[in-house]
Amino acid sequence: MDGASLRSTGGIDMAQKTDDSFMISSICLASGILIFAFVYFVRKFFQGGQFKNKDIRLDAKVVIITGANSGIGKETAIECAKRGARVYMGCRDANRMEKARQEILDKSGSQNVFGLELDLASFDSIRNFVRTFLSMERRLHVLINNAGVMACPKEYTKDGFEMHFGVNHLGHFYLTNLLVDVLKRTAPSRIVTVSSLGHKWGRIDKDDINSEKDYREWGAYMQSKLCNILFSRHLAKRLRGTGIHTYCLHPGTVNTELTRYQNRCMMIAAKPLLWVFFKSAKSGAQTTLYCAMEPTIAGDTGKYYSDCKLKEPEPHAKDDAMAEWLWNISEKLTGLNR
Repeated sequence: MDGASLRSTGGIDMAQKTDDSFMISSICLASGILIFAFVYFVRKFFQGGQFKNKDIRLDAKVVIITGANSGIGKETAIECAKRGARVYMGCRDANRMEKARQEILDKSGSQNVFGLELDLASFDSIRNFVRTFLSMERRLHVLINNAGVMACPKEYTKDGFEMHFGVNHLGHFYLTNLLVDVLKRTAPSRIVTVSSLGHKWGRIDKDDINSEKDYREWGAYMQSKLCNILFSRHLAKRLRGTGIHTYCLHPGTVNTELTRYQNRCMMIAAKPLLWVFFKSAKSGAQTTLYCAMEPTIAGDTGKYYSDCKLKEPEPHAKDDAMAEWLWNISEKLTGLNR
């Protein structure tokens, strides 16, 4: 074979290799685009319903948000402040609260965000919070019971109650009752309580509501979320005709600090999946914002929402006899019946 033929053959091989490389690169690029698009749309789907009413303003309205230093609570505070509300953050850790408050001020452009210490695991702290708030404000338009703990080790509040029951239910029960008078004076007003789909598996053991005989962390959490719905429904009955409306909601499966008690190594390994399949804190706040502001549900009360839509809770969450029993025992345990 002469030199010309070798050069010709070599040229063909080089062209073939170039075509092959181009084809492989094209396939890789197309695959990457398809994977990116798939992940994007899957993530978008799992973000759930969004509160799309951008025209609602909260100018001169006063809003309290418990647990507003992180997650859903912080995102709720940012949005309320953006819309002109005077926002009061109720948080346990003063340093973390102040750091979050500065972030909320920066992101919202508002100067009307205030932080007050509130430990829902202490009735003394709740009374002090209410006393301080009422010294600063004569009105309250929206109370958002957002703070909570999830699947924590067995612990007790300062008043001796199992942490889930004490913080998620009793703390908010006590806080709400202490603020009812100012909510009545400000009517129409709203009380929004963050529950969970977990209420589906929740059961209330009347003989062991404080989980002293048998403690299971997830069982205690789900019981407290069931308590949230029963409380909100019964509160609606008691407040009928006052101009105060109550709302309870499932925020979705949200990637927030509530997972802090889970296995750390497992949570780190699962982080990419959590990013795709769990809601962001901002998306998790959407149903809270809907319940706090949406004008079309202003006349509703005692109902349950998910993804910015009305949703039926489980049948045992609509047990009026259990709701009344829970109210009565909660009054007794918090001392409100004295």
